[in-house]
Amino acid sequence: MKVRAFAPAGIGNFAAGFDILGAAVVPVEGEPWGDLVEVEESDEPSFTCTGPFADRLPPDPQDNLVVRVLGFFAERAELRLPSLAVTLRKGLPVRSGLGSSAASAVAAAVAVNAWCGGPLDAAGLLEVAGRGESLASGALHLDNVAPLLFGGLLLVAPESLPRRLPFPSDLAVIVASPKLELATARARRALPKDLPLGLAVAWAQNLAAFVHALHAGDRPLLRETLRDLLAEPWRAPLVRGFREAQRAALHAGALGASLSGAGPAVFAVAEDGDSRAVAAALESGFHSAGVAAAARICRIDERGARVLREDEAP
Repeated sequence: MKVRAFAPAGIGNFAAGFDILGAAVVPVEGEPWGDLVEVEESDEPSFTCTGPFADRLPPDPQDNLVVRVLGFFAERAELRLPSLAVTLRKGLPVRSGLGSSAASAVAAAVAVNAWCGGPLDAAGLLEVAGRGESLASGALHLDNVAPLLFGGLLLVAPESLPRRLPFPSDLAVIVASPKLELATARARRALPKDLPLGLAVAWAQNLAAFVHALHAGDRPLLRETLRDLLAEPWRAPLVRGFREAQRAALHAGALGASLSGAGPAVFAVAEDGDSRAVAAALESGFHSAGVAAAARICRIDERGARVLREDEAP
């Protein structure tokens, strides 16, 4: 039996919620954005990496997140896995701010869980995928893993499963990918170890108001709170062209624009009618700083990771 699972691209932090807000995204046009993992029984264990970004991954299979996640899965499910042939189709660029490592971890967890008949529940899958993703990021945080696993815009809760937030269906999420790389571990090292009390209060106030704006449908408040007070000021200097792209997007009508995850990708939220202008503005902002970039107009992916039929495309 062969099982294939796909996990989409994602936006960590989602501006207002460092380490606790994240969204899965799907492009409106063009190829799906994400990673695909295939698992089937084999006489000899093997791991193959294909796709446009396969050459950016470690050559030793034991260093790959997918292989490590299979080990974490077996440990959590208390199972002894047979010899498996595992294939990763790497559709997301590494160190991109698009949830690349989380997508590999989630697709692997979902694929092997389905192959084994589903011994792990949602909480177990979240634990396994989160543990795998932390190997790449240098810290355990679920703002990428959770939405890629479950879909939607999610708020990571303290002691229970993440909660889905209502994102307006008439808003587009535009994601610009510059020709840059930034490791999450490096971006985390740029953050301060301690926060002034005033900044902590301002961040909590902004996050609470952002969540309220989504539930209340308060568009002016959403525009006011779609911002990153905590990480962006420290990470902005690491991404050449970010401030230029951000200013251009806001000038073109975006409700907000910030780094996607740790960067270097940048996302903006805009009304449908402004989405193409905002996409062009993000690209031109990066270009003005001498950085090539391509923007895609997306929606929130409400499905998240999914098992695919043999002939089904993501």
